[in-house]
Amino acid sequence: MAAQRGIPSSAVRVLEEALGMGLTAAGDARDTADAVAAEGAYYLEQVTITEASEDDYEYEEIPDDNFSIPEGEEDLAKAIQMAQEQATDTEILERKTVLPSKPAVPEVIEDFLCNFLIKMGMTRTLDCFQSEWYELIQKGVTELRTVGNVPDVYTQIMLLENENKNLKKDLKHYKQAADKAREDLLKIQKERDFHRMHHKRIVQEKNKLINDLKGLKLHYASYEPTIRVLHEKHHTLLKEKMLTSLERDKVVGQISGLQEILKNVEIGHSYHAPEMKVGRSREKENTPEGPTQKGLREAREQNKCKTKMKGNTKDSEFPIDMQPNANLNVCKENLSPAKFDYKLKNIFRLHELPVSCVSMHPHKDILVSCGEDRLWKVLGLPKGNVLLTGFGHTDWLSDCCFHPSGNKLATSSGDTTVKLWDLCKGDCILTFEGHSHAVWSCTWHSCGNFVASSSLDKTSKIWDVNSERCRCTLYGHTDSVNSIEFFPFSNTLLTSSADKTLSIWDARTGICEQSLYGHMHSINDAIFDPRGHMIASCDARGVTKLWDFRKLLPIVSIDIGPSPGNEVNFDSSGRVLAQASGNGVIHLLDLKSGEIHKLMGHESEVHTVVFSHDGEILFSGGSDGTVRTWS
Repeated sequence: MAAQRGIPSSAVRVLEEALGMGLTAAGDARDTADAVAAEGAYYLEQVTITEASEDDYEYEEIPDDNFSIPEGEEDLAKAIQMAQEQATDTEILERKTVLPSKPAVPEVIEDFLCNFLIKMGMTRTLDCFQSEWYELIQKGVTELRTVGNVPDVYTQIMLLENENKNLKKDLKHYKQAADKAREDLLKIQKERDFHRMHHKRIVQEKNKLINDLKGLKLHYASYEPTIRVLHEKHHTLLKEKMLTSLERDKVVGQISGLQEILKNVEIGHSYHAPEMKVGRSREKENTPEGPTQKGLREAREQNKCKTKMKGNTKDSEFPIDMQPNANLNVCKENLSPAKFDYKLKNIFRLHELPVSCVSMHPHKDILVSCGEDRLWKVLGLPKGNVLLTGFGHTDWLSDCCFHPSGNKLATSSGDTTVKLWDLCKGDCILTFEGHSHAVWSCTWHSCGNFVASSSLDKTSKIWDVNSERCRCTLYGHTDSVNSIEFFPFSNTLLTSSADKTLSIWDARTGICEQSLYGHMHSINDAIFDPRGHMIASCDARGVTKLWDFRKLLPIVSIDIGPSPGNEVNFDSSGRVLAQASGNGVIHLLDLKSGEIHKLMGHESEVHTVVFSHDGEILFSGGSDGTVRTWS
C-alpha cells in the first residue's frame, strides 16, 4: 500500500473510474488479493521515492470506507451524521443503478487503454504501461488535464454495430411476417374471388328461377280462361248427355211399346191397343217428372237399398264388454332381465326388392315378411324355410298383420287395396277397395271382425269383415296417415301422420278423441306397449318419443337422428324398445336406465323390426331384400 500512498489522489480516482472498482486506503492484504482475483483487477508495483525528489507534493492517505468510530470517542452527533452519509450514499448508489452515469462521462485515453488490455488479457503489457505511466505522472511530465478523451466515433461504431445487428434481426422477422401476410392475403383473395363467383352464380340462378316462376304464373294464368271454358263445355256436354240419355230411354220405351202392339196385332188382340195408348199417355204425364230411366234408376236404387239392408243385417257389432289385457299378467310374470347383447345369427334372402314389413304369428314360431316385389312369404323358424308364398297385389306391399287367431292375414299395398288371406290355402278371400291412394298400414281388431287401414289420401278406414264393407272413414289429418294401431282389447285407434301429430280415435263413432303434438317432423310409426300404458313414436329425423297414454302427456324425447326412424316396436316385457333406423343401425332403448344399444349388421337402410314372443330373438328387414335374425 506504500505505492498507493505515493500516487496523487486525482490519479487514483481516474484509475478507479477506468477499472470500475474502488481502491481502499486500509484493509487486509488478503481481502485485497481476493477482491482483485474475483474482479479481474490489477494492483500497482511498489515504487521507491527518494527524499531528495524535487517534488514537494504532500500525499494524503485515502480513508478506509469501512470507517468505524473507535471506542471511547462515540458521539451521538457523529453517529447521526454517519447514518445520514450512509443513507445519502445508498441513495446515490440506487440512482446510479437506476440511471447509470457511465454513458454520459466520456472515456479518457489511459482508461480506454487499460480497459482494452484487461479485456484482451495482456497483463504484462498492462503492468509495463501502468508503471511507466504513473512514473511520468509522478515526475510531472504528463498532466491529466492535457490528456484527451477517446473519440466518440469508436463508441458510436460499437453502438451502431449492436443496433445494426438488432435491426437485421427485426428485419428478418418482419420479412417472415410479411411473407406470411402475403400468403394469407393471396389465400383470402382467392376465397373472395370464389365466393364472389359463387354469389354471382346464385344470383343468376335466383334470377332465372324468378323468371321461370313468372313465366309459369303467366302460363298458368293463360290456362285459367281455357280451363274455365273447358269446365263450361264439360257441364254443357253433361247436360246434353243427360238429355240424350233421356231421349234414348224415351225412344226405347216407344220401341218396346210398338213391339208389344205388333205382337198383339199378330195375335189378333186388337183390344190391347188402347192400353198402349194409355201407356203413352202415362209416359207423357211422367215426362215433367222424369223419363223411364228415372223409374229404372229408382228401381235399381230400391234393389240396392234392399241388398244393403240385407248386408246391414250381417254387420258386426263392436264389442262392449272387452276382455282384460292378457299382456298385463305376462309382463308381471316376466321378471327376467332385459336382453341387449344380440348378435347377428342368420340372413334370409327372401325378396328381390326391399322388405317393408315383418310380423310374428301370435301363437306359433312363424314369421311373415312383405316386400316391394308384391309378394308376402311365410317362414318357419328357426330354419327360415319358406312355407307359403302369396301374390295378388298389383303394387308394392307396405304392411301385414295376423288375425288374432292366426289363421288369416291382412296386407296393405300401394295399389290402394287391403286384402285378406286364408293362410291354410294361401288364397285371397276378400279385397277392400275404397282408398284413393296407396295404403300404408293395416291392423286387426282384437275381436277379429274389423280391419283398420291408413292411407296416403289423408284418411283411415274401418272395414267390416262380415259385411265386407267400409263401416267408417276417419277424417282429420291434413297429410298422409302413415300408421294405424288398435289399442289392445279395446275400440280405440292410434294413428300417426305426416302432419306431425298423433291422433286417438273411437272406432265406433269415428270421432277423434285426442291429438298429441310434439314432433317437429313427419311421424313414420307409432305403437302401444304391451301393457297399454305407453305410446312410442318415431319421426323422419330419428327422434323417438314416449307418451303416457293414461295422462296423454309426453314422457321423454330421445334424438337418435339425423337418420329417419322407420319403425318402432316393444318386446313382450315392454322394457326394451327397438327402432329401425335409416342408417342401417337398430337402436335398442333400455326404458329403465335410458341407455341406448346399437346393433350393426345391415348393409343398408333398416325398414322394420320385431321381437319374438320370449324376446330372445330379434327379426329385422332391410332395403337389401333380406330378413336378419339376432339372438
